[in-house]
Amino acid sequence: MSNLTAFEQLLGGLTSVDNSARTQYEALFNECKKQGDVLCLQLVKALRTSAQVETREMAAILLRRVLTKDEVSLWANLQAQTQAGIKSELLKSLHEEQNKRIAGKVGDTVSELAAGVYEEGWPELLPFLFQCVTTGSDALKVTALNVFGELAAYIGDSLVPHLATLHGILAQCLQAADMEVKLASLRACCAFVDSLENQHDRAKFQDLLPAMLQTLGGALQGGDEASAQDALSMFVELAGSDPRFVRKHLAHVVDAMMTIAEHNDLEDGTRHLATEFLVTLTEARDRAPGMMRKLPNFVPRLFNCLVAFLLDIEDEQEWHTAEKEEDGDVGEGERYDVGQECLDRVAIALGANTVLPCAATTIPALLQDGDWRKRHAALVALAQIAEGCVKGMNKDVAGAVTPCLGAATSDPHPRVRWAAVNGIGQLCTDLGPKIQEKAHAQILPVLLKCMEDSSHRVQSHAAAAMVNFSEGCPPEHMQPYLDALMNKLLQMLQGGHRMVQESALTALASVADNAQTAFAKYYSTVLPFLKQILVGAAGKEHRMLRAKAMECISLVGMAVGKEQFAPDAREVMDLLMQLQAGGFEDDDTTASYMQQAWTRLCKCLGRDFIQYLQVVMPPLLKSAQLKPDVQVTDAEDAGEEEEEDDVEVIAVGDKRISIRTSVLEEKATACNMLCCYVDELKDGFLPYLQPVVETMVPLLDFYFHEDVRKAAVASLPDILRAGKAAMLKQCVTPQGQTVDAAYFRQLVGFVVPPLIKALNKEPEVEIQAAMLESLADCAGVAGEHISEHISAMIEEFQATLKGSLERRAERNKRATTEDFDAEEMDALTDEQAAEDEVFDQFAECVGSLLRSLHAPVLPALEPLLAQFVAPMLAADRSPEERRIAICVFDDVMEHASDGGAALRYLDGFAGPCLGGCTDADADVRQASVYGVGVMAEKLGAAFAPHVPASLQALAAVIQAPDSRTDENVNATENAISSLGKLCEFQRNVIPGPESVVPQWLQCLPLTEDKVEARAVHEQLVRMLEKNDPHLLGPNSEHLGSVVKVFATALPTASLSDKLQLCTPETARKMKAILMQMQGSVPPETLSRAWSSITAEQQQALQQAMQA
Repeated sequence: MSNLTAFEQLLGGLTSVDNSARTQYEALFNECKKQGDVLCLQLVKALRTSAQVETREMAAILLRRVLTKDEVSLWANLQAQTQAGIKSELLKSLHEEQNKRIAGKVGDTVSELAAGVYEEGWPELLPFLFQCVTTGSDALKVTALNVFGELAAYIGDSLVPHLATLHGILAQCLQAADMEVKLASLRACCAFVDSLENQHDRAKFQDLLPAMLQTLGGALQGGDEASAQDALSMFVELAGSDPRFVRKHLAHVVDAMMTIAEHNDLEDGTRHLATEFLVTLTEARDRAPGMMRKLPNFVPRLFNCLVAFLLDIEDEQEWHTAEKEEDGDVGEGERYDVGQECLDRVAIALGANTVLPCAATTIPALLQDGDWRKRHAALVALAQIAEGCVKGMNKDVAGAVTPCLGAATSDPHPRVRWAAVNGIGQLCTDLGPKIQEKAHAQILPVLLKCMEDSSHRVQSHAAAAMVNFSEGCPPEHMQPYLDALMNKLLQMLQGGHRMVQESALTALASVADNAQTAFAKYYSTVLPFLKQILVGAAGKEHRMLRAKAMECISLVGMAVGKEQFAPDAREVMDLLMQLQAGGFEDDDTTASYMQQAWTRLCKCLGRDFIQYLQVVMPPLLKSAQLKPDVQVTDAEDAGEEEEEDDVEVIAVGDKRISIRTSVLEEKATACNMLCCYVDELKDGFLPYLQPVVETMVPLLDFYFHEDVRKAAVASLPDILRAGKAAMLKQCVTPQGQTVDAAYFRQLVGFVVPPLIKALNKEPEVEIQAAMLESLADCAGVAGEHISEHISAMIEEFQATLKGSLERRAERNKRATTEDFDAEEMDALTDEQAAEDEVFDQFAECVGSLLRSLHAPVLPALEPLLAQFVAPMLAADRSPEERRIAICVFDDVMEHASDGGAALRYLDGFAGPCLGGCTDADADVRQASVYGVGVMAEKLGAAFAPHVPASLQALAAVIQAPDSRTDENVNATENAISSLGKLCEFQRNVIPGPESVVPQWLQCLPLTEDKVEARAVHEQLVRMLEKNDPHLLGPNSEHLGSVVKVFATALPTASLSDKLQLCTPETARKMKAILMQMQGSVPPETLSRAWSSITAEQQQALQQAMQA
């Protein structure tokens, strides 16, 4: 290795195109690493002395790799003399290397090496760099400035003592004549702003902003758009890292960027980067709330610019003849794509109050323009801003969709009609279900008419929009149109273009899913036709048609139900099994459609589906167990690779991570399917329970794809339920093991600890909340078996709550910024809702533990209650926090009162609970009045001192003038329920019970909160059965009130279980009481009670008695 010529040959061999030779050279190079000092010195020697550019470049790359990139760096084990020599030669190389590319790689090595050794000592480094920047050549200045920029990322805070010097140097270089020097200085400025932790330190560079902007302007004035795009890319990064950095010069910077974005003579890439800078600033609400919205004339100007981008579209013939919907973007230029994306982002960032006035000013005139592109742009813009403007558009959904409805059927240009139909579909998604409820009579006739359009593109899209409409539409609004809709869809299926047929099948499936049992009348017509497509749609060109037919059959089966579908089930299942047995090519999406169809058919057939699991499960498990297709490369090694549609590329530091998203999506879909099977089949799924649990549990920390983690989280309670059901039935596993308590305990031990461990590592707040919800459910299913996992749960709860409170506090800091206002407060409240959900599910976890383990679990919960929950009862906490704290203590009182265990919390909870009964927030009131009832029932005489105040608080809720409004009715009905509990369990300390009990009766029946209604009406029956002395009063004078309650509460035959106001057992007792009264109550009393209710109530009571 000491022979330089031989060493240069080794370096050359590492790039050999001969794989075998290259492998041998790589092995030899790895062997050289065993002599680290010699290898590093040889690399330095090759870098410094080789005449071959390729050899010097490879030496620079490998030196960086062995010193800073390899998992085990050679640096730490080098002799001090070797280390000193390397540092010295690297600086000399920086100073003397003439090849820009090699100098850049040496600079990278210097920066990364300094990141690790600067604190230990490299005193020569900074003086050397300062000298290069002040007295060196332009090329050397560029290299040194780039090193400073990289050092900022690695050791930025260590450079703080030198900021004044750096500021002067950067200011000087921004004024240099050479554009590369200016760009390098700009890059270094942005790097320091990005990396310095202290806001005060970053602010020291703010006065350089005009000069930074001049660098961009100079490039544009010189016609050097490549340099301008480099500068703009840096400004985009700056906007993302510290948007407030530009605030002092905001108007000037924004005007410059808007001018670039609007400039028709500049390259699209230049205009797009300027636009990206502006949009990035609008999205920075978390760090610069309100800043862009309050800038005069900015939003209208940006909105009009983005709408103008939408004019980058041509009417290509290929659009009109496209065979597939995904090929339908013919004629759309790059500006069109940018305009679409950015309108969506801006609307989401700024909201309806800011964006809708701009739309109202711009869109109407465009809709009337003779240029089809402008009409098209107006409709596309309307669709793009809908998601961000939901709150504003919901005030007049019919008005919001009117422009689309008019153009969909009347515009002479098919691309405009297509855009109008697209807008209808998008608005149905974003404004649903309100738009379906309020505007169905306007939307459905238009979509039906569009299904007859002369353009197959418009026909197809109208069917697709029908899917959007039906997904959020109450069935009663669809039902009057079903006949016309079914006739039209069947016509499209029989005689349409293949694209039209595919869309019609999807629409038919969606309509069936919406109509449910009302679809039965069409079943005998539709299903034979679908089976015909399934059999006859052969060949590659008909793959999607066949796949959609599968989807449609399965949704029709679910809609009409097992009884009607059963006669066709065997034939359908045989057809699907034949297709699956034939196999699918890699690019055939039929396999995914089939997996989803199997799942729906399982839901339709229930346990009759178990026989097909042996066919369904092997490919499904294979998909669920797919490994992520991930490639990690050095960013600098990435060439001009062709982009693939299903590959997502993420830059992380100096690494480039490529992830094949199609693999992840297939895996996520399969995991969701597994959840459905476990949930539906329970113990019938036992033969596959072990492989599924072994697949799902490791996916709790599958950070490549959120939907995979969500599916894994959601599956765990269902897995436990399946195991518990198998235990109760003493089922036998395929391995011959009887499922007993020991098996179930082992299953709990396999599922719960990984879920607990994953909780605090989870980066997404939404999934954290889902994990807590899953954990609560698991605890409920596990029962006593959860007890051995409580200490770990408590530890993770503390960490999770601490993190949530810190995130909440960090967001609340935004309220102190100068641009914060009511609109920003709305946005902040929406963001905090995710944290509220974390606390909500934490409360559910505590409640589940209390329901499963009762008072014995209180000592374990005490740290949580004292440290996190009790402080949230304070009046200065948010309404959501107070409600959650009250709910937790409600559960403590309800489920842990045995043996007086909960009494220790009574004094601390009673005051906030009673105070919460009159809180301005309805949800706080509801939780509080519920807690009063719980304490009245569970705490016995210990609660007696609080009864007078409780009666007063409940009366205030019940008697409030607005007590029955939609917002307040649930709190009111919970207060009535709690008053009943006071009457039943605290009667002896109620002042004047003979008047209070009848007053409670007068408040009945409960009709809105079905859970409380069933409990209260059961209580009423219980009190009647005991001949409560105060309930009916002297001479049964309150009997009419009882009869009125019964007339409303007794169920009729048509009422679903979910909506019933009393349980079947309570209804039976009500009927028995009424029958008994006919023989025991004087006729005149009965007559008086009967006449006190309306004729309608009398009829309802008679029907209920006969039901």
